[in-house]
Amino acid sequence: MTNAGPPPASAFMTNLPLRRDPASIRLRVEAMERLLEGAFIVPGINRRVGLDVLLGFVPVIGDTVAAALGAYIVWEARNLGMNKLQLARMGSRVGFDFAIGLVPFIGDAADFFYRSNTRNLKTIKRHLDRHHPAGVVIDR
Repeated sequence: MTNAGPPPASAFMTNLPLRRDPASIRLRVEAMERLLEGAFIVPGINRRVGLDVLLGFVPVIGDTVAAALGAYIVWEARNLGMNKLQLARMGSRVGFDFAIGLVPFIGDAADFFYRSNTRNLKTIKRHLDRHHPAGVVIDR
């Protein structure tokens, strides 16, 4: 049996741990990033997109909801004890994604290519690998 890629977002969203330890936070943040950036595959181009792109098609409200969901990732990073500079960078990525998303058509294209939540997840993973080495996960 071959693995055709990462499991769907629904597989990550079931039974997420509610604890406050770094491993549980990592799982929740990875699930949120997957939902926002890679929940669906666009047929024909085989590119993963998520709710961030889909919500971008709803003017203002959709971008606001996507920014709020992205802010959740930053909030979880704060719970991990990340420093203020890292949190500011992560928040600015979410803010930039929100601001550019407000521009019609250009914002929709930017959501497709600029993945602020994926970048924020990488920042969180670097922090976790450095400060909580017991929870290191080897990515494929």
